[in-house]
Amino acid sequence: MNINDLKFENGLVTAIAQDYKTGEVLMVAFMDKEALKKTIETKRSYYWSRSRRKLWKKGESSGHEQIIHDILIDCDADAVLLKVEQIGGACHTGYRSCFYRTIEGKVVGEKLFEPEDVYKT
Repeated sequence: MNINDLKFENGLVTAIAQDYKTGEVLMVAFMDKEALKKTIETKRSYYWSRSRRKLWKKGESSGHEQIIHDILIDCDADAVLLKVEQIGGACHTGYRSCFYRTIEGKVVGEKLFEPEDVYKT
């Protein structure tokens, strides 16, 4: 299997970042072929921002990067699982994981930083 065997929908594939030690799901994002190639080459996570319409390196502005330990492909070849070592918080809202609240809105995750302290304009 290689990158060309993946099923990119509208040029993108779903990417799940998971803590390589604990199994905690940290975030879900999208990758285009360039992002996946750069991730494989550098062992750091790169994604495609649908809102900004550009390639971005995780941690490029916050310093909260992801070090790649393994990359797995699902059975349908339409999603990738990145097993990562997360440096700092994965979520731009300051939490360790983007999945920090229940469906009822109760915060159950760990807040690591205040976004206004990290993302200065």
